[in-house]
Amino acid sequence: MNKKLITFLLLPAALVGVSCSSHYQLDSVSRSRILVDASYDATQDKEAADFIAPYKQKVDSVMSPVVGRAAQYLYAERPESNLSNLLADVLVWGGKAYNEKPDFSVYNMGGIRAAFAKGDITFGDVLDVAPFENKICFLTLKGSKVLELFAQIAMVGGESVSRGVELVITKDGRLVSARLDGKEIDADREYRVATLDYLAQGNDNMEAFKSGYNANSPASADNNVRYIIVRYMKEKMAQGIDIDSKIEGRIKIEGK
Repeated sequence: MNKKLITFLLLPAALVGVSCSSHYQLDSVSRSRILVDASYDATQDKEAADFIAPYKQKVDSVMSPVVGRAAQYLYAERPESNLSNLLADVLVWGGKAYNEKPDFSVYNMGGIRAAFAKGDITFGDVLDVAPFENKICFLTLKGSKVLELFAQIAMVGGESVSRGVELVITKDGRLVSARLDGKEIDADREYRVATLDYLAQGNDNMEAFKSGYNANSPASADNNVRYIIVRYMKEKMAQGIDIDSKIEGRIKIEGK
């Protein structure tokens, strides 16, 4: 074999051997914390502040207006909470604007991204709670599919459901019983349901919604759920009513 060829073949192996070894050795590890607080406001970058100012004014004009007032701290958690109950009830309330009278509603817990502090609620606060582009949707489910839906809700430990729904579930995610307005679910009856278009597609493990029919799903931006929440709050504010909700036993864990 040619000597040049032998040298060419051996060179990569030699380089690999060199690359795998190092004469560097770690002597110590140190760390520090940079505290970001109000002290930085004292040395504000004027050029940056001037650049942001016109945008800030525009954003504040949209986000700052008060649209309602919370009577208490409203938060979301499974299996049931005051905020999750409120938002489901808002979907039922919203039906009147679409000539709909839903039997119940479902709002996903994953879509509730913040809480409302007690006191004034701004549009920005509503946007924090409902940041996604989800729109209200109405559809019909047979009772057998409603039971499937409630079983799927039980599997994840609960979702946001409207007043009148009474579910008993187990700790390990099984549906024990389901009632609506004090009555057992009739497997052959049709139920009109208010929800979000995102859920109507079967997302968040709510596959039963895929069996829905006679859907009314307005696509324009003003049908976004955040605007429906705002309209609900403004109506209450005009009536001098603070926004409130409570835990009512809509979803109970067996044995608790």
